[in-house]
Amino acid sequence: MIEDLLPGPVVAVGTTDDGPAAGLSLLSPEEEALIEGAAEGRQRKFRAARGCARRALVRLGVPPVPVLRGRHGEPRWPAGIVGSLTHCPGYQAAAVARAGEVAALGVDAEPNRPMRRAGMLELVTVAEERARLRELARLRDDVSWDRLLFSAKESAYKAWYPLTGRRPGPAGIVIEVGIAGRFEARMEGTGTALEGWWLARGEFLLTGAMLRAAAPNKRRTA
Repeated sequence: MIEDLLPGPVVAVGTTDDGPAAGLSLLSPEEEALIEGAAEGRQRKFRAARGCARRALVRLGVPPVPVLRGRHGEPRWPAGIVGSLTHCPGYQAAAVARAGEVAALGVDAEPNRPMRRAGMLELVTVAEERARLRELARLRDDVSWDRLLFSAKESAYKAWYPLTGRRPGPAGIVIEVGIAGRFEARMEGTGTALEGWWLARGEFLLTGAMLRAAAPNKRRTA
């Protein structure tokens, strides 16, 4: 599924399998240490997502290496690579790209079900986003738009934090969702907007946010 979400500079791999075939035998000792003592389900999802990361790196032409954790739990990628991991019940995925082409990248997977927690939508959105959700719901009723908006914010956060070291709250990321599988994520107070893509397929929602790398300045010729 995620292979159909993001544009060409990005290589993405996903799986609905969290058993041995999804990457159980691929973890390094350093990665295994990260999940020592964790619940079995958490270990399976961690292994499956890291297995996706290894396959994505190989497809990008990068030798697979351990994907460890940064200060706040974010994945640490090889030098010159940006990427993101995600998992939700029944699905795990990874996306990677070369930093010369993509400056920041984030992906997220969620169940295609409405958010359950009362008041959660008001907590993580601004008024213009909620108004847009009402419009979208009238146009298409097979998408849990509140969950999709939350997922888009997660993707934008995952892209933004490794790039800047800043941790914006949900209301600090304003999402404008389009009906045709695109969104824009505005990072409040920065003047920066991330490109975004979304996909609703069966029981899953997938989102991805990206900031393309600036083109190098070309030398002017006489």
